[in-house]
Amino acid sequence: MKILGIESSCDETAISVTENGRTVLSNIVASQIDEHRLYGGVVPEIASRRHAENISWVAKAALEEAHCTMDDIDAVAVTYAPGLIGALLVGVSFAKGLAMSAKKPLVPVHHIAGHIASNYISHPDLEPPYLCLVASGGHSHIVEVKDYTHYHVVGRTRDDAAGECFDKVARTLGYEYPGGKFIDAAAKLGDPKAYTLPKPRVTGSEYDFSFSGLKTAVINLVHNAQQKGEEIDREGMAASFQSTVAKTLVEKTLLAAKDLGYTTIGLAGGVSANSGVRTLLQSECEKRGYKVYMPDLKYCGDNGAMISCQGYYDFLAGKRADESLNGIATLSLDAISE
Repeated sequence: MKILGIESSCDETAISVTENGRTVLSNIVASQIDEHRLYGGVVPEIASRRHAENISWVAKAALEEAHCTMDDIDAVAVTYAPGLIGALLVGVSFAKGLAMSAKKPLVPVHHIAGHIASNYISHPDLEPPYLCLVASGGHSHIVEVKDYTHYHVVGRTRDDAAGECFDKVARTLGYEYPGGKFIDAAAKLGDPKAYTLPKPRVTGSEYDFSFSGLKTAVINLVHNAQQKGEEIDREGMAASFQSTVAKTLVEKTLLAAKDLGYTTIGLAGGVSANSGVRTLLQSECEKRGYKVYMPDLKYCGDNGAMISCQGYYDFLAGKRADESLNGIATLSLDAISE
């Protein structure tokens, strides 16, 4: 079964064709990073306009790379929530028109479910149930993956997401957007004990995250040093910050795994590309005898393959949409499991 998946929730126009939820036949991504870098972050209006300009040729390229026509496609899957509403609407509108004109079923896919599904592409042996840490620019979740289409969020961020925090700290240290890869590279050159940073905690919610205090602590340290004319050890600060984030994400995930009885752990989302998070989660899981699954680096960020893959499982579960499908800016993963 071949599914064409469309992803446009933020600043990547991405379309993919996968077969049976595991095999990627094509994966085309039109990135807007260079343009948004000029502004230090994603500009929603620009993102929506670029999606509208790019989506037709990206779809054509995805079909050509997969050596398919729409006659070979069994269903069209599309991210409809959550994300930037203007960006979502471009993808949803295109998907509705494409599905209607080709007389194919339309399958609505939740963005976070798509990130989780990226592991099925990289690891054909992975099957639910398991516990998954999803960390990205907009989300930080600990999720019970009960089966391919049912989830329970046991932990989430109360303020900034991990990826957002990486970008803001990177900007404070003078790195370009998107900041995650620059922090990661600098951290490899620095001492993770160079600075003592607060470890985020949420009283009464042991699996929840809070990164705003950590972000503010770094910003204050850097600004205070600048005001005094002191030099900041950028590599040391990057290493200290990354180490603190990684420890927070991994420790809470493993605490939830212990309490809930999971020995299989997944990692997903843009921050899953971070070497500090990957290395720490791998080593800590090995110590406990847990199995750990992480997506290949090319599937960590937003991409059409993860939406196509999840679309396959949603299709099998009977999920369908009609021409009334709309984009939704905010929608909990729990809401689609009810």
